[in-house]
Amino acid sequence: LFALQSQLSQALNGLSDRAKEAKEFLVQLRNMVQQIQVPWLQAEKLPLPTRMSHPPSLFPSFGLSLSPCCPCPLQVVRDQISHCTVKLRQTTGLMEYCLEVIKENDPSGFLQISDALIRRVHLTEDQWGKGTLTPRMTTDFDLNLDNAPLLQSIHQLDFVQMKVSSPVPAPPILQLEECCTHNNSATLSWKQPPLSTVQVEGYILELDDGNGGQFREVYVGKETMCTVDGLHFNSTYSARVKAFNKSGVSPYSKTLVLQTSEDTQSEEQTLPFPVPLERSQLRRMSPFSSTLNLQPSFSGRSYFELRSSAHQMSLHSSLQSLNSAVAWFSFDPSSAHADIIFSNDNLTVTCNSYDDRVVLGKTGFSKGLHYWELSIDRYDNHPDPAFGVARIDVLKDAMLGKDDKAWAMYVDNNRSWFMHNNSHTNRTEGGITKGATVGVLLDLTRRTLTFSINEDQQGPVAFENLEGLFFPAVSLNRNVQVGARSGSLEQGMTLPPVGRGGLAVT
Repeated sequence: LFALQSQLSQALNGLSDRAKEAKEFLVQLRNMVQQIQVPWLQAEKLPLPTRMSHPPSLFPSFGLSLSPCCPCPLQVVRDQISHCTVKLRQTTGLMEYCLEVIKENDPSGFLQISDALIRRVHLTEDQWGKGTLTPRMTTDFDLNLDNAPLLQSIHQLDFVQMKVSSPVPAPPILQLEECCTHNNSATLSWKQPPLSTVQVEGYILELDDGNGGQFREVYVGKETMCTVDGLHFNSTYSARVKAFNKSGVSPYSKTLVLQTSEDTQSEEQTLPFPVPLERSQLRRMSPFSSTLNLQPSFSGRSYFELRSSAHQMSLHSSLQSLNSAVAWFSFDPSSAHADIIFSNDNLTVTCNSYDDRVVLGKTGFSKGLHYWELSIDRYDNHPDPAFGVARIDVLKDAMLGKDDKAWAMYVDNNRSWFMHNNSHTNRTEGGITKGATVGVLLDLTRRTLTFSINEDQQGPVAFENLEGLFFPAVSLNRNVQVGARSGSLEQGMTLPPVGRGGLAVT
């Protein structure tokens, strides 16, 4: 035991030296930003002919590159600062965790994880290898004036042809027979007028916010069909589309008013749009040509949502008053790490790697109360899977909660911790085994996140002041298999203290 503690301490000493070098390197990079920022911003304000006429001596501390393929030096340095800062936080978090493990009074627990921790410390130290702490940009670089593209464009000008402009496209026609809604998704299809011969380069689809607000662009491209996911349930949206080519943009099509579902529907059922002057049942007639997830703009309540009183103040009280139908939860292969293995219609996940990998749910939430459960179908060798919520761009190759894009609880067979941005808090006794159930309650009305294990709340409220779009998330390795609890409740039934059956109630 003493030998392993000594090995871990020695490894931490080396990692500590690397962390100190990284802090000094960050100071160096921030000084570089100050040296570059003022002259670069001054140069960008000059008109292009003025910049071209000035010699390199105008900026003695650095040369200004006018080549469009050369990246902005400020952005290069800032990107390196961001990368190094995240890596330093991860390193510091690992060091803090190792120090806590060394102080652990349970020798058997230390022996179980010591070898893995020593390897992880050495691996992290190796990642601070040659080149990591070297600036990617210097404050001295040559003036590079690339005028070849401009000269080529000038030689290709044809002033005779410029006098004759081609017409803009005609307004597209929405094809009502191919438009439909399904749960909180809408599929829209359109075409050019039959007699139109004007060439079209693409289309712009716009939706309002579901409350009569301003229209926003949700799709730009050549396809003539688009599926919009993540809309609010039981909401009315207006949609319109226009075409464009080199000559300009067409007028808008007629505006289509559409209504999303009040409740979850079966996989085959589609819902009608309320169309101006008529209401007709519209069904999908062809497969999607393109799919667009409106994550920041139209974050839906979706079919994971729970409805409850705003006065309910705990996990149990928030769930005891629910009285709705249960939908089911599925994981999203398109956004998951490549090592994640899916089965059971994407309701069950495991991993083929010993390292932690992240998988997200298919639907994001930005308002309302949401609850889902996950069953531990396999649990070998005491790993520590993590459960919670994350942004769509969360790190997929690290434990959930290692970066600032995830809020999670990671748990082993004895205890749990909450983690966000690699900060570990609220160690709580009580772990998981095969057959256990982990519950996640995301209350975006009170902006809180709470966890449960086997229907008992685990620790205090885990996180507060949550705001934005969140996706259900899990991280696990090959020693764990997690299943999304699925099923249904009869209409009018009330959930027990922690909801049974499906992962979502709406």
